[in-house]
Parts: sequence; structure tokens; C-alpha cells
Amino acid sequence: MPHGYHGKILVVNLSTGAMQIDEHDETWYRTYMGGTNFGMYYILKHTPPGADALGPDNVLTLMLSVLTGAPFSGQSRMTANAKSPLTGAIGDAQAGGFFPAEMKNAGFDGVVFLGKAERPVYLWLKDGRAELRDASHLWGLGSWETETRIRAELGDNKVEVTCCGPAGENLVRTAAIINMRNRAAGRTGLGAVMGSKNLKAVAVRGSLRPTYADPKGVKAVASLGAAEFKTNRGMQELGELGTAGVVLSQEFAGGLPTRNYQSGHFEHAEEISGERLAETILVDRDTCYACVVRCKREVETDDEYQIKRELGGPEYETIATFGSYCEIRDLAAVSKANALCNDYGLDTIGAGATIAWAIECYEDGILTDADTDGLALRWGDAKAMLAALEAMAFRRGRLGNLLAEGSARAAAQIGPDAQARLITVKGAEAPAHMPQVKRSMGLIYAVNPFGADHQSSEHDTSYEENSGERSLGWLAELGLTRPVPATDLGEEKVEFTLITQYWTSLMDVLNLCQFDWGATWQLYGPSTVAQVVNAVTGWDTTLPELMEVGARRVNLMKVFNAREGFTREDDKLSPRLHQPLTGGVSDGLRVTEEEIEHAKDLYYKLAGWDVATGNPTMERLQELGIGWAVE
Repeated sequence: MPHGYHGKILVVNLSTGAMQIDEHDETWYRTYMGGTNFGMYYILKHTPPGADALGPDNVLTLMLSVLTGAPFSGQSRMTANAKSPLTGAIGDAQAGGFFPAEMKNAGFDGVVFLGKAERPVYLWLKDGRAELRDASHLWGLGSWETETRIRAELGDNKVEVTCCGPAGENLVRTAAIINMRNRAAGRTGLGAVMGSKNLKAVAVRGSLRPTYADPKGVKAVASLGAAEFKTNRGMQELGELGTAGVVLSQEFAGGLPTRNYQSGHFEHAEEISGERLAETILVDRDTCYACVVRCKREVETDDEYQIKRELGGPEYETIATFGSYCEIRDLAAVSKANALCNDYGLDTIGAGATIAWAIECYEDGILTDADTDGLALRWGDAKAMLAALEAMAFRRGRLGNLLAEGSARAAAQIGPDAQARLITVKGAEAPAHMPQVKRSMGLIYAVNPFGADHQSSEHDTSYEENSGERSLGWLAELGLTRPVPATDLGEEKVEFTLITQYWTSLMDVLNLCQFDWGATWQLYGPSTVAQVVNAVTGWDTTLPELMEVGARRVNLMKVFNAREGFTREDDKLSPRLHQPLTGGVSDGLRVTEEEIEHAKDLYYKLAGWDVATGNPTMERLQELGIGWAVE
């Protein structure tokens, strides 16, 4: 019997209703380990080149790892992959909560969805058994009501549910997959892939807990995290304020995106800060399975916005995209936007940034009242922002259909002036960490296979001389010992970007939370990951071997993109991201196209990729044992 995993991947053909269990050997599990790597193995083999991302040929995978469900902080996460309907490149998204651990207990390490169901269905997994059930009565419902009804139907309030909401059903290209009503696998539009397949939800329940090779070793890692939390003030603040706690530090550094990335300074930042949230509408802190941090927010208000606490509270990215991006200072309105996104199944980054782009276009006369169905989109107008969000989720009117395409596709319909105001990479909207202030963010946004993403490498601010003993000591374990300023983009920063990209990729393969295992917030150091993998599985892995697992993920995703026609020319920032910022301490700061191009040269060489095309060489793929991916 394997330790830490079941050795079973469920393959569901939605078109025929047929299901089979793929059983892989220990070598396969040690090579790929979980998450995106499991997903890419199936996607590269079963998704035909050029497949329509919203067609039946697109393969959707929901994957766990060899660590999922073990009783220590930061392991209960799931990875979703498919061709992205937003970008046409590979899609990738992670979510936490209790669903991943419960899915492992249901007896499976992952699920692969092929084809399209004739009518809406949901998948029910329990103790090694799988059943497709009718979901016609659930179609059109939000995540809150979907979960409520499935639990009632199955007669068990401990059933965990992940689903697409109305946005996914309506094929909104920024649609998310939601579990626990407030945990989002948000980026790259994979909720729309669920909707396109008539797959409403997956429900899980089980008692098949995996065994561990060294239970005492697993318990020791759990105790290590709990002890660290008691002395680590940064982690305690994460628990107290959530990621919203960085709003003011971002503002202080001039890196709080404002007015659709025109500025890094928002004069009303304090009004939408984590501190203000904790003082006003925060009613409780939630957590993921077995985690001591409890960083998730629960907010509630009885005012005009009527927010249900079960739909969660806003993260930093959400506060920025619906707040400072749109010049909105009303924290309750921003929290309402977050609740709507969680219920309707929308990525808050993609949705908020798309609305901010639309506001700027309307203010500048590029979008007219005819384009917006008469809705006046103005900076600072919370009610207009919420109305636009509703229109987007349900594709209501011309405005709703326009915004539902995402900002890049929408701008292509409008023209060059609209495209000049985009903050996208490969068609994906940029998150709230500015490359003008954190230079390596510009590089990782450009080269990351699924577009601009702030969780695909560590941030520049963790690798400065004044970053603190914890962060610098953590990075030293990865061989990074020469810190440089956040605005540097030389050889050392490029190496930092690539190595920490491999690290964060390893986290997404093992489905570990980067807040518990990262350089900025941390309960554990890099050396602990080999310790816990070995305690769970009984293997003898080392940190270098595990870093290769992370590199395998990056290369597999890049192979998929190359197959779909992506090259170095697609690894670029939209013009707005190169423009100098205005106002505040970052006034005048910019990152030039030439800087990014030079950094890309260095990055591709270090990665073992072809500098001309920006794609992996066969030699590098064979080194990683994935030469088959080219075939």
C-alpha cells in the first residue's frame, strides 16, 4: 500500500457517462507528485492541439498531491488545470479550504473530466465510489445555494462541494471554481470550462484517510508549525488581518495600483485597509483544514449591501482590484463585490481589473452609453461598479457581454485606444503587485505560462538587505545569498526569479499553501518540505530533487503553450505596465520594455530554454524526464 496517496486517478467521460480508475505506480507519483504535474500529464495526452477551450475536447483536471489531507498546516489545497478560455494558453488555479482534504478521504488523488454532459450533472465521490447525478435543479444557482442543496440532497452537512456559479454557466472567461462558498480557484477562467461541460459541481465525503510512513514525523512537522506560529509576529498578523493587512504597506511603498494602474498611490488606502476591516465589519476568522493560522475573513453587514458571512471576506487582491483600481473607498461595497464573486463564481482579480479598465475607457470617451447600456462608469462610483459586476456575471446586455470576455478580448472589439489601457499579459489581467516597484514581478508576469500572477515567484521585497533574518535565512536555504534592491533587474534578480519560480511551482505541485511555506510569510523553511514528503511517503527525497519537480511543472506548462503556438513574443507586458507611475513615493518609476527583454534573455538561458523562441529545448526536457511531452 502506498503512503500518503491512494494510487487512483478517476477519469470521467461526461459525454458517455463512463468512468474508469487509472492506477499509477510509485515511480509516477514520485516523478510528478501532484497538482499541476498530474494535470499536465493528462492534458498533454488527451487535449488535442488547437482545441476550443470552451468545447468538449478541452480536458479539465482537479488534482491533489501526495501530501493532501495530512494533519499539518498548509496542505489542504487543490489544483485545477485546463486550456484557459481567457488566454488560450494553459490554465492553472489553486484553492484551499476543507474540500481538498475531504476529496483525498473520498479515496481519490485526482479527477480528469473528458467531453461534455448532455445535461447538467454533478459528480458524487464517497469512499472510493463515484456517481454522476443530475444537476438540472442546481443550474443557475450560486455557490451558497448549490452547496446547501447538495448537502440536503445527500443528507450530510459535512459533504464538501466545489462548483461553478452562474458566471461559469454563462461562459464568462474570468469565471472561477468555488468551494466552501468562498474559496476560489480563481485565475484563468476554469469555472467557464466547468460550465461548458455542463459540470455543475463535485461533492465529496469519505473515511479513507491515507496512511503515513512515519506518523511521528508528520506530527513533528505539525508541532513545528504550531510552535513557529506562537513566536512569528508576521504570521500572527496574517491571522489577525488576513492578506488585507498589506494594503497600507503597499501604499507606503507606492505599489498600491490605483486608477487602473496609472498610479501606485491611493489617498484613501486607510479606509480600505485590513486594519479598518478588522475594526468594522469583520465578524470571525476562518481556516483551512488543519491550519493554525486562520487567515480567512468572515464579514457581515446589515446595511444596504447585505453581506452573508458564509461568502467570506476580501483578500488584498480583491480590495485592490475593486477598491483602489476603481478609486473606490467604500470597504463595504468592496466586500459586497467579493461576496458576489464568490457566489456567482468569478475571479476577483480578473473581474475587478476588467471593470477598472472599463471605467477608464468610459471616463475617456472610448466606451459610450451605448456600450454600457446607459450605465455611467465613473471612478469612485461603488454602485456602478457593482452593477457592472452583476451584468458581467449574467452576460446582461451589451456591457455584460463585453465585460464577460475579459478586458483583452473586450478591448480587441473596441479598438487601439481601449487596448492601450490594458494591464494584461497573455490576455490575463495583472494582480495588485506593480512591476514598476517590484521589478521581478515584471519578469515573472511576462514569462509565466498562464499570464500575470503574483504567486508564481517570491517577491522582490523579501530579497533586500533590510528584508529581515527570517526571509533572508529562508532564501539562503535555496542558495540565494546576495540580496539586491526591489528595483534591480540584473543577473542576481533574474536568478532569484527563476529559483523561486521553481519553489512556488513545487508548492503548487505538492498543493502547499505559500503563506505557510513562503519567504514573506512562513511557518516552515525549504528544508522542511523534504522532511514532510519523506515522513508522509517513506521516500528519501532531497530539496534538489524536489526543486526539479517544481521545474518539471514550469516546463510541462510551457510545452503546452508552445504546442498552441505561443513564443517569446507572447512573453510581454501590455504597454500600460511599462508606463511611469504618477503620484506618491513611486512617482515617475517605470520598468522599460528593454529591461524586460534583457531579463528574458538571462531567464531563458538559466532555464535551459531557447532564447529566440522562449520555449524549452529537448535537452532540458530530457534532463527532467519529460521528453515525452513533445511527442
